[in-house]
Amino acid sequence: MLYLDHAATAPVRPEVVEAMRPFLTGVFGNPSSHHTYGEAAASALDDARSRVARVLGMRAGDVIFTSGGTESNNLAVKGIVLAALARGRRHLVVSPIEHESILESADHLRRFHDVEVTPIPVDGLGRISVAALTQALRDDTALVAVGHANNEIGTVQDVASLAAAAREAGVPVHVDAVQSAGWLPLSGLGADAVAIAGHKLGAPKGVGALAVRGRVALEPLMHGGGQERGRRSGTENVAGAVALATALELADAEREEASARVAESTGRFIAAVHALVPQAALTGDPVTRLPGTASFTFAGVSGEAVLLELERRGVVSSSGSACAAGSDEPSHVLLACGISPAVAQTSVRFTFGREALPHDLAERLAGLVAESVRAVTHP
Repeated sequence: MLYLDHAATAPVRPEVVEAMRPFLTGVFGNPSSHHTYGEAAASALDDARSRVARVLGMRAGDVIFTSGGTESNNLAVKGIVLAALARGRRHLVVSPIEHESILESADHLRRFHDVEVTPIPVDGLGRISVAALTQALRDDTALVAVGHANNEIGTVQDVASLAAAAREAGVPVHVDAVQSAGWLPLSGLGADAVAIAGHKLGAPKGVGALAVRGRVALEPLMHGGGQERGRRSGTENVAGAVALATALELADAEREEASARVAESTGRFIAAVHALVPQAALTGDPVTRLPGTASFTFAGVSGEAVLLELERRGVVSSSGSACAAGSDEPSHVLLACGISPAVAQTSVRFTFGREALPHDLAERLAGLVAESVRAVTHP
């Protein structure tokens, strides 16, 4: 089987397994305990925090360990906006192509806290313009939440320019970097909060981080023992934090070389699909996109049917976000890009790992895509 769904989750790297092993066995103490076992765990947690902060271009004290990207996005969006309510700021700006964890957090704030939510329009390639963001900002805007790179179509936003525009208006920016971490540089974005998830990077599922600059007020969503400087109560997952730090550092060290190699390989695959499948249309920005993402619509066929045919031929991929799997609704991302509901239902997403496909395999894969589309095309 050829696994092409790395945007949903990536396999755990062997180096990460070895790095976390001691903290699953010998160094098992609670980092809040004031004895030898607890202090050893706390030391490892502090080291992991510093390592994550270096890659993100933040301070160690800014990093909050969480259970993953969904919790990180919830904590950022709800926590920052709830803290801002006391200052009379009850306006939130998001784009309509964000991950469900951001969109549903925004909807929760709208329904239960009377927060007004303004969506920033995107163009047909899923891009947010600085002009559109600036127009959406108000005097009472509490937060702008945008994704660094879209999890379905791979479009990369110019976050630095968007953050600069928001900063000029005195509005903090939260960036969902769950998909971009490991592929794109994360320091220098100008963001006030950044979310990442371990299982996209080669760490296990169930660990992530949110880095929030100290000047940004954050209302905690979990209360109890006061861990993570009172911002996220609950006994910390020390082994998970070590795993996340290790995976993030490895990916960042390999980033430039791996991104270039995988982008070239993915480009060959995209070109071959276009040559072999007349109705194939690439979604998202064809240039400014994640290196390993290729998402197509195949007008006139069912995307789910194509996926089944591909798996019969040994290729595992997806129709979009794993968090929306099983839904009969067309992708909200594609709809926001102006794609009709009927065409959006034909989408198939291929997301590659850090190993580039050999030239012949990229073309052979495109051939399997063509075979699968033909198999479900009705005359």
